[in-house]
Amino acid sequence: MPRLTKRWRAAVIAAAAVAVVVTAVALPLFQPWRLFTDRVVDEALPGAVPISTNSSSTTPPTVSAKPRARQPATPTVLLTGKLITHEHETKGTVAVLRLADGSRVLRLENLSTSDGPDLKVWLSDARTVPGRDGWHVFDDDNYLSIGRLKGNHGNQNYVIPKDADLGDFRSVAIWCDRFNVSFGAAELKTV
Repeated sequence: MPRLTKRWRAAVIAAAAVAVVVTAVALPLFQPWRLFTDRVVDEALPGAVPISTNSSSTTPPTVSAKPRARQPATPTVLLTGKLITHEHETKGTVAVLRLADGSRVLRLENLSTSDGPDLKVWLSDARTVPGRDGWHVFDDDNYLSIGRLKGNHGNQNYVIPKDADLGDFRSVAIWCDRFNVSFGAAELKTV
C-alpha cells in the first residue's frame, strides 16, 4: 500500500508540473482575458472641425457677423465597404478617404468586434469570402498592414502610405497575426 501512495504522489506532482508549464505558455499566447475586455476608440473624421458643446453658461451662443475663415474641405470618399464576420462577430463600415492635402486614410466606423492578441488592419488583394472559407484568405497573396487595431469598438483612422496603389487592393481585413485568421473583413467598392 505505501508503494501505491508514493506512485500516486509522484503522478500528482508530475501532473501539477505539466499544468504549470502549459498554463505559463498558454496564457500569454491565447490571452483568454481579452474575451472579456473592450478597447473603445472614437477618433474624429479627418478634416472635420470639432465642435465643443461643453459650457457652463445658460445663455445661447451669439453668432458673429465677421466673415468666417474658410472651412477645410470635407474628405472625398474613394471606396467603401461593410464588414462581415469571420472568426469573431464583426460589424461596421470601412471607407477610404482622400483628404484635402491629398493624403488618404482608411476609416473604420461603428466597429464592433472581439478584442484579441496582435490584431492588425490590412488592405488585401484577396476576395472577401463569407463564412469559415474566408478566415484564412488574406495572407495568401498581396496585403499591406496599415497598423495595429487601435480598439475593438468605435471609429478609427489609419493612414494609407502615399506609395500604396489602391488598385492593388480589393478588401480590408481585421487580421489576427498571432493565429493567422481574419476576425472580419469588407470588400472595397468604388463609390
